[in-house]
Amino acid sequence: MQRVTILYDASQAVLSTFDLDEVLRQILAIVRDYFNLENGSILLIDEITETLYVRTHFGTREDISKVRIPIGKGITGTAVAKKRPIYVRDVSLEPEYVAGILSTRSELAIPLMVQEMVVGVLDLQSDQLDHFDNETIDLLTLFAAQASIGIQNAKLYSLVQRRAAQLEAINALAKQTTVELDIKDLLERFCNQMPQSFPVESVAVFLRDDEGNLSLQAHNRQLKPEFDNDKLLTCLRECPHIHAALEAVVSHAIECETPCIRQAHAEVCLPLVSFGANIGVLLCASTSIPRFTINDVQALESVADILATALQNSIYVEKVRQLAFRDGLTGMYNRRVFEERIIAEVTRAERYGGNVAILMLDIDHFKQVNDEFGHLLGDEVLKQAASIFTRQLRKVDFVCRFGGEEFAIILPSSTLESAAAVAEKLRRAFHAHEFSGIPRPVTISIGVAAFPEHGARRNTLVQAADKALYQAKQDGRNRVSTAELP
Repeated sequence: MQRVTILYDASQAVLSTFDLDEVLRQILAIVRDYFNLENGSILLIDEITETLYVRTHFGTREDISKVRIPIGKGITGTAVAKKRPIYVRDVSLEPEYVAGILSTRSELAIPLMVQEMVVGVLDLQSDQLDHFDNETIDLLTLFAAQASIGIQNAKLYSLVQRRAAQLEAINALAKQTTVELDIKDLLERFCNQMPQSFPVESVAVFLRDDEGNLSLQAHNRQLKPEFDNDKLLTCLRECPHIHAALEAVVSHAIECETPCIRQAHAEVCLPLVSFGANIGVLLCASTSIPRFTINDVQALESVADILATALQNSIYVEKVRQLAFRDGLTGMYNRRVFEERIIAEVTRAERYGGNVAILMLDIDHFKQVNDEFGHLLGDEVLKQAASIFTRQLRKVDFVCRFGGEEFAIILPSSTLESAAAVAEKLRRAFHAHEFSGIPRPVTISIGVAAFPEHGARRNTLVQAADKALYQAKQDGRNRVSTAELP
């Protein structure tokens, strides 16, 4: 009776804290001190894989942290499945015994239950045969019932606290993503905020291009030393679920021998879905936890939904912004952007003693093309002009539709001589291009001017290039003319 009283008082101590790990430590300390056992552990249930794993233990120095026991297998798994204590007097005679500690001779597994729900297993082992008598088993079973309540209370408290923190984090992320419309800034803030609010250390966002291929758009700072871009993209491409996935794909170290992120113990790939379309992937990984719980994944799915919506909003805003800067027919930048760019390039060249050149281009007899072949083919000539120019120019060069059939090109760090050579290359390429439905060549005339030869201001340079263009037309068209020196 005294032992029962002591165990009851001890079990009340277990109920005095809501910290799960502290509850588990107190349970094992009581068991160890009152029953003089060599080894003991508490196994909890992994709801995702439906296996038991060791959360805390005492005694053995063997590494049992990676042990996974399926429910229904071994002594502990059988105790869960049958919801009653399982005692094996001699483990060597038990065919279902799963060896964990080599010195074990007898083992007692007591399910930790709350209202017919198993929350874990109290597993006690001895290096002596038939170590546990009936009275001891009864006392431990009584204690386990009290301990179960303490464990469940701690788990519920932890869950409530975690959900509250995650909900607060989700709301904060939702507010941030609502006000941030620039995609680059949005993703950078998002990736660096995630580890502060969720059990992840590494975060990466991949978006799809027009062909559906994934490319890395952003990642948090922590990811950098652990990150192998080529390998990560290969993992994502080879994953049979990712490309069409509209649900989270979860992997853990025990199931995935080659995680996408080096050293990751747990990973989750969350599809970014907007209006039913998979626009990308949010990859979260952790090196500090063995796996993501169902609640973790649900919270991260909410975050992925918020991010997908914010990205779609940013994409729409970017498209609207492009409409203000792009010519609707050709897709080229418009004159508004040209005016900003030319001032910036001239200022840069003047400050650092560099060069910049301007080409003014005009399609010869364009009105005649429209009148003879129709405005649809005329529009097609304008559209194809953009691709002809782009193929012949450098990435740093700037092309815009200046108005009507006239185009302007800015060539940074280009001298007058090199700009004239580029202009001649463009003229030949345009003349050689075969426009569908137009049986004769379509040509262009080009005027060339450069800083500093033709002036140090936007107006003087553009006027010089425009006069050179007029001269090219006066000289017979389909030619390049260099502006006269002042």
